[in-house]
Amino acid sequence: MGLMSKILSGTGSSRRTEDYVELDADDVNLAAEKAKTQVRIARIGEKQDVIEIKDAVYDGDVVVADITRHTTKDREMEHISDELKQVANEVGGDIVQKDDDQLIITPSGVAISRERLGQ
Repeated sequence: MGLMSKILSGTGSSRRTEDYVELDADDVNLAAEKAKTQVRIARIGEKQDVIEIKDAVYDGDVVVADITRHTTKDREMEHISDELKQVANEVGGDIVQKDDDQLIITPSGVAISRERLGQ
């Protein structure tokens, strides 16, 4: 089983392994494992998924969370967003919603530009 198969093996995923390009591990700098900050990928399916995201941000990691299971006007999503905004404020980080499918939450010292590159 390839790396992408392992990552995408969760139930209810709308993405397939074929949607991604697998990179050769020889092209990746393994020193990144010792990095102080990691970019973590999460999926928010229900409110309890927020706990791991909060822990990661408190630990100093950047989290990109898939919110495709919720609409932006969903009452539960409003509560989740408010909770994650509070975390970003507490740690001095940042939070943005990218389109209708992702939230990006950062720890202290990492800001998210509101301008897209190439525009």
